Amino acid sequence: MRRTSSTICTLLYIFLGLLSVITVCGNLLVIISIVYFKQLHTPSNYLIVSLAVTDLLVGFVVFPLSMSLSSCLYYRDIFCKIRDSFDVVLSTTSIFNLCCISVDRYYAVCQPLMYRSKINTSVVLVMILLSWGVPALFAIVFSFYLPVIIMLYIYLRIFLVAQRQARSIQNAAKSGATVSNMERKATKTLAIVMGVFLMCWLPFFLCFSFELLGGVSMMVYETLNWLTLSNSMLNPFIYAFFYSWFRPAFRIIISGKIFQGDLTNTKLL
Repeated sequence: MRRTSSTICTLLYIFLGLLSVITVCGNLLVIISIVYFKQLHTPSNYLIVSLAVTDLLVGFVVFPLSMSLSSCLYYRDIFCKIRDSFDVVLSTTSIFNLCCISVDRYYAVCQPLMYRSKINTSVVLVMILLSWGVPALFAIVFSFYLPVIIMLYIYLRIFLVAQRQARSIQNAAKSGATVSNMERKATKTLAIVMGVFLMCWLPFFLCFSFELLGGVSMMVYETLNWLTLSNSMLNPFIYAFFYSWFRPAFRIIISGKIFQGDLTNTKLL
């Protein structure tokens, strides 16, 4: 019985260790791609870098701390509180970055003519500073529920505008197949963005709300906390791997070609 339990714990640590490595490597790829290739130096991508840095720190700091502090399941000492502090600040920063990305996409899709004037480097830097500064000050309501409401509203607006634009193209070009593809792509993108986010975060915050009333075990709480941390692993796939211009950047980095010459001006599309 004891040997079986030890084997399960070993497999669990290996699995969680792999999650940590994938999280760090995936987000590191995103950061290097945007920093290295000049074509990716855009205000929108600076927000993705901020998100990737946050998620990288989650994988590099919070994951190992959570793995080493299994005693937190039973009692809360000073090290557990330190872990929890890193967890809350970095996870909330990640949520605020996601919220800023949704604002960026709203202007890009719904108000394209005003996009460059509204979303420039200075505005994005302010967004990033707020994303990193506010989480340390705000309560639980402002760290999850408010950003979620904002993102849901923004992405709903984006979807409705995308559908309206698709119908306009259909009327102008009479290309039903193209419009159908556009609508499916818009629906799929928004479904992935919000679906994965809510899948990872909503159970934890619902559990947290019930825990305030009493009745949620620490084992369930910690398990759902790991689910929220996994969102930091998935973000690179959703916010970077989804874009076609990141894929050639990743291939160049992984193959080591960036060490063979100056490729900063490489056209990625």
